[in-house]
Order: sequence, then C-alpha cells, then structure tokens
Amino acid sequence: MYKSLLTEYGIPWVINRSLYSVKLKMMRAMPITENLFEKKVEIKRIDIFQVDTNKIEVFLNDISDGDKKDIIQIADNAIEGKIKAFSSIELDYGSPINWHINPITKVEVDKNIKWYRIPDFDPVRGDIKAVWEASRFTHFFHFARAYMITKDTKYYNAFSIQISDWIKKNPYSYGPNYKCGQEATLRMINSLIAYSVFKDYGLTTKEDEIHLKKLIEGCYKKVISNFFYAHKCIKNNHTLSEITGMIIGAWCSNNKIALKRAYQLMDKEIENQFMNDGGYIQYSFNYQRFALQIMEFVLKISEITGVKLSDQSKVLIEKSVLQMYQLQDETSDVPNYGSNDGALIFPVTTCNYRDFRPVLNTVHTVLKGKRLYDQGNYDEELLWFSDKNIRNIPYAGIQRKSVSYGDSGFYSLRHNDGHLMIVLQDFKTRPAQMDQMHIDLWHKGVNVLCDSGTYSYATDLGKQLALTAAHNTVKIGDKEQMKKHGPFLIYDWTSATDVEFNDNHFEGTMKSKNGYSHTRVINKDSVGYSIEDHVVRDVENYSVLFQTPCEIEKKEHGLDLFFDNKLIAKIMTEDEIHIEKSYRSLYYLKKDAVNQITIISEINKVNRMHIKLMK
Repeated sequence: MYKSLLTEYGIPWVINRSLYSVKLKMMRAMPITENLFEKKVEIKRIDIFQVDTNKIEVFLNDISDGDKKDIIQIADNAIEGKIKAFSSIELDYGSPINWHINPITKVEVDKNIKWYRIPDFDPVRGDIKAVWEASRFTHFFHFARAYMITKDTKYYNAFSIQISDWIKKNPYSYGPNYKCGQEATLRMINSLIAYSVFKDYGLTTKEDEIHLKKLIEGCYKKVISNFFYAHKCIKNNHTLSEITGMIIGAWCSNNKIALKRAYQLMDKEIENQFMNDGGYIQYSFNYQRFALQIMEFVLKISEITGVKLSDQSKVLIEKSVLQMYQLQDETSDVPNYGSNDGALIFPVTTCNYRDFRPVLNTVHTVLKGKRLYDQGNYDEELLWFSDKNIRNIPYAGIQRKSVSYGDSGFYSLRHNDGHLMIVLQDFKTRPAQMDQMHIDLWHKGVNVLCDSGTYSYATDLGKQLALTAAHNTVKIGDKEQMKKHGPFLIYDWTSATDVEFNDNHFEGTMKSKNGYSHTRVINKDSVGYSIEDHVVRDVENYSVLFQTPCEIEKKEHGLDLFFDNKLIAKIMTEDEIHIEKSYRSLYYLKKDAVNQITIISEINKVNRMHIKLMK
C-alpha cells in the first residue's frame, strides 16, 4: 500500500498527511499548542451578499399553491427543529434545536471537548454528517422564502433566535460543529444570505448584526487555522469551500491583502480541480454540482468584493457546466455517478434534488449571458445569484449529442429518447468508487441501467455501494478493480488504454493491478446497443453485472425489462443469467430496492449481448 501511496498520491501528499496527523496528536497531548495555529480576527462588516428581494418575491407569487405550501411547511417544521436534511429526509433535532445530536441514533456529541478530540467515525454516534446538518443553516433559505410568500415575521424570528442560540451553545472551538472548515464556510454563506434578505425587509436588529459577526468570526478562524488540511491533504470541494470562507472572512475583516491572496488561491485551485474538458477532480456529478454552486456564489459576491475570478477560471467553469449539460437526461437528471452525499447547498427553487437545471442554467447565464433551458421554476436560482431579468435572457440553443470527454473519462452515445454513458478514467487524482467500465443507460426518462449511489459514508451498505459489484461492469470472483483502505482511500489505481470513440461506437480497455484487464466494445444500432466484454485473467469465468430499477421477466435468450408495467428494453444473451435483489441510493441515507442482473461468462470467450430499446 505504501508504495502505491507514494507513486499515486505523491510524496508531498504523504508528507503533508503525516504532518497533519502529527498536528492532531500534538494538540491532543498539549492543548496549548492549538494557539500556534490560531490567528486574531476582527469582523468589521457583513453585507457581502446583496439580493433583489422584490424580483424573487414576484417570482414566488407566481409559483403553484402546492409549491408555496411545500416551502411554508418545510420552514414551519424547521422552526420546530425538524430539518430537511440531505435534500430528502426530515431529521428532528428538537425544539430548541440540539446542535450536537445525531437525531438518527439519538446520541449527543460532547459539546465541551475540543473538535480535534472528536472522531470522524464512531459506530455508536453514527454518521457525523447527521450531526452537522442542522448547523449548516440550509433551512434558512426556507425561512427567507417562506417570509417572502407570507410576510409572517415568525420566519425572521426563527432565524434570529437560532443564530443567537447557536453562538451561545457553540463556543469556538469546542464540539463537533468546529470539526470541518467546509461546514463552517457553508454556515457563513447561508446565514449571510438569509441576513441580507431579512435586512432588505427592514427586520434585522443591531443584536442580529452582533450575533452574526460573532458567528463569522468563529467560522473564519476555523477555516484559516486548519486550511492546511483542506489545501494540502483533501484537495477537493472542501478546498474550494474553504477558500470561499477565506474570501468571506477577509472581506468581512476588511483585510485587502488576505482578500487578494484568497482570490489567487481560488483561481489556482479552480485550475487544479477542473479538467480541461470540464470534468471535476472528485469523479462525482453531485460534487461537480456542489463545486458549481460554490462558483455561482463566488461570482455573485464579486459585485461587492471588487475582485473577480480570472478569465481562465471562468472558461473552466463554463466547460464544466456544458459537460454536465451534455451528460444530462431530458428529464433534467444525470447519472447517479460517483459519491453522493445529498448536498444541494442552495435549495432556492421548487425543483427536485435530482434536477440539475437550476445551477447549470444559472452559471451559464452568468458567464455567457444565455440560458440553457426555456423559462421554468429553476429560474429562481438565477434571481438569487445574478441581477438578470429572466424574461430577457436569450436561449443558447445547444443541442445534446454523442460526445467524449477523454480527460475526465466520460463517453456518451445519444439515441432517440435517451443516451448511454460509459465511464473509463485514466486516473490522475484519487478515485472515489470502483466504477470503471460502468455503463449508465437512459431511455424515455428511465435510468434503465443505473449506478447504485452512496447511501452513507459511515454504514456497511454505503461501503458496499462504492465497490465493483454495485456498478454495471465486470466482476471476477472476489477481486475488486482497485484496493481500498478505510472509507475513502483507494490505491493501486486502474489505467485506461486503447480508447476509440465515434458517434456510434466505443471501445476501451481497463487494466487492473489486481491481475486482470477488461475490454468493452459498444456499438449503437438502429434499435439499441450491442455490448461485447472480453476479460484477460487466469480464471474459469467472470460476471457481467447490471443494476436496474425495472421489473424483470426472464426469457429463453435473455430478459425483458418493464417500467410502470410497460416494456422498455430487452437484453438478449446466450449466457447464464441470475437475478437478485440489491439496493441503490438516489438520496443520502435513503435506499431503494433494485434488481441486480448477473450474466456468467467463460473467461476464454467474448461475452456478447444486445440491448433493444422499445420505441
């Protein structure tokens, strides 16, 4: 393992990760050494975000009564401590909110101990993300939107009371809510945006300003005292978030030197994290969207900070938007590819969590002045993060087509009513899942062959869903594509070779350091796709796996797939087929039963099958 870490992650990463471990051990042994990493902070101003509440209010008045009721209900529940968490489930933190409890396990984390003494993973406590969720203040958006709809000041009062309560019960730097700099940044962003809304209506008080400055101070101190970890060890969306926290903190402190340095860091990090073809470093569409939402916030506050991202950063961000647009289904969803922790950090539309139009449309419009989609409910996000008149924005008219993204390892074949996406990466940064040669098939709005998702980083099921068998690829006995240590560290990375692609054809080979190679050939024809798999390995047979939400009916030479009692596809093969129940997770901490198809093939022959799509 150590040799792989040195060659794949690099010597600087190994050194930096070791230094961070030394830092934590030193602080645990000698708490006074924490002061070595602290900096004095004085927050002088907080009006970094400006929003036109009149435009949003007019927009919200025009949405359906049902959507209005949903916004109001979510806000009313949040007043009582029942928070919509991970974009899908309601968690009850009590009233007043217990900021330190995991409402799923009912276990409370000690708020009187330093953050560095609290473990990341604890089977008794459960997933720490469930503890953090209330303190993200994502529900403040629902308070703001519910107020715009009803003009009921109880939503402002809830905002004011919860901010006051939080700073009293979360002194810096004690308890679980100071463990993560990204969480601290999101807390700053969401509270500042909500404050700007209520201030625009003339509701906020001097006391609110004092409380918010106190919150920003503690969160900013957290970010700058521990940024080394995000910058040198994690190198992902956490880094982008925490640099955003540094931009906020520097501006709020009126520190022009720190502000300029933070923007320079952001430009450099964007260049590091976004690939030249638009791909994102974390190999996850959910985290790619997360990064784009961070970008829309950074682009927005440039109006106030007076500092802008570089032109090169904007080009990379635009490419990332267009990549996701090309890999999107007509229903607005995208493949459930990569890690998915349920984060939709700005829930400012009535669209579903799986609807990727709000952020893609907003960022593209901000950067290019043209919308990607016709007008719709997703336009509300535009009103929060731009000053555009949504009725006067021209339509870009970009057509989806068969497309390849060699840097990021995505290949998409388009057919009438859908597309098939193939995943084959030649890793330059750490992988997240064993999903090489995965295919994701969409037809008539149905994810016919799907990715299993994540579920949770802290459960056995979540760990299983990151492995080879949870993807639509080949599995050889108990071999995984790569090796894994703990919940996140994957090593002995696979490599990609001999890739060929055109509008009707894909071919590529994955080489595993676990002793085998897998070549997959896909050809599009007039009715569907033919798929050939060839595995080189000294064993008798291998399994070709597919996950599907469809109901299955076995036939003599294959399977019929049904969705909503309608035949949607046929899989034809001469090989032995087994079907068993499995799970997928479209939302964090939620799971659905799906069918796993296993096709057994002999190692010395090419496995051939054909997928016929129904018209």
